Amino acid sequence: MSTVHFFDPSIQLGHGAGGRASRRLIEGLVSPALGIWGPSELEDGAMLVVGDERLVMTTDSFVVSPRTFPGGSIGELAVNGTLNDLAVSGAAPLAISVALILEAGLASEDLYRELEAIARCAGAAGVSVATGDTKVVEHGRGDGLFITTTGVGRMHGKAALGAGRVRPGDAILLSGAIGDHGMTVMLARGELDLASESLRSDTRPVWPYVEALLDRFGPEVRWMRDPTRGGLATTLNELATSAKIKIVLDEGSIVVHDPVRGACEILGIDPLHVANEGQFVAVVSAEIASDAKALLRSLPGGDEAMVIGEVEAAEIPVVVAVSGYGGSRVIDMLTGDPLPRIC
Repeated sequence: MSTVHFFDPSIQLGHGAGGRASRRLIEGLVSPALGIWGPSELEDGAMLVVGDERLVMTTDSFVVSPRTFPGGSIGELAVNGTLNDLAVSGAAPLAISVALILEAGLASEDLYRELEAIARCAGAAGVSVATGDTKVVEHGRGDGLFITTTGVGRMHGKAALGAGRVRPGDAILLSGAIGDHGMTVMLARGELDLASESLRSDTRPVWPYVEALLDRFGPEVRWMRDPTRGGLATTLNELATSAKIKIVLDEGSIVVHDPVRGACEILGIDPLHVANEGQFVAVVSAEIASDAKALLRSLPGGDEAMVIGEVEAAEIPVVVAVSGYGGSRVIDMLTGDPLPRIC
């Protein structure tokens, strides 16, 4: 039974940021109301056993503002985000459904562009849009377009993933640079006098990388997650809490592109708290860590994969980052909402 309680009198934007407030909402209100208990029940995807098949089902909603930004759009996020939740659950995607909430007054051209993006991304991933739904709300009630996607995938035969499989001595593997998506969306709003022509969202499907790891290393891959809302810091804190471990990060090994780092410094935001939409973090056995990194780097788009830390035993779950100068700091879960509406 959850030990998290929800006493907030109303729902605020921070409850959707993916950090502590989100955890209070999900574990303190939503989960008990639906009869779902335990961290194993609250992963990004749920396994369904149908006969001899192990299937995974996941669902996600997308409310990003603005709807289009350098490197992507809400339609692309809706497909890639759901496919990636399947991927880090160890499942090859089979099909998705798409539900659209349209605001009266939305330009037909804008809707068609996002439908094209959905079809293009699904087609590139070899996934069919199997079903869906469309609703229209009054002008001023929906911010143009919201999208909900549900995905179904088939579990990889060698996948054995879960926080309970993480052990002291395991290595933390990151597929690439962090923070590109969240900072791109933030700057695309035009609210800040900042610009970067090179900064683009990292939205992409991660299944080709996950499949390669599982094909080669199987159960030596212990756990995976895509660090979206709340960023890498929140994702690793959730793992530390679930597995009751200490995670020690080599901060200098985490790739942060210069435009992201510069924007974060100006805004006073830690890049570790910024959302990503095309990366994943994995825990792998120490014996295969170097080979796993080399495998990812051998794939197109995987050249920035790095081993960024290790797992240690601990009585109190914690995530610690060690700098190149030997100093250390505790990396906490996101508590506020510095980047609303980024996915």
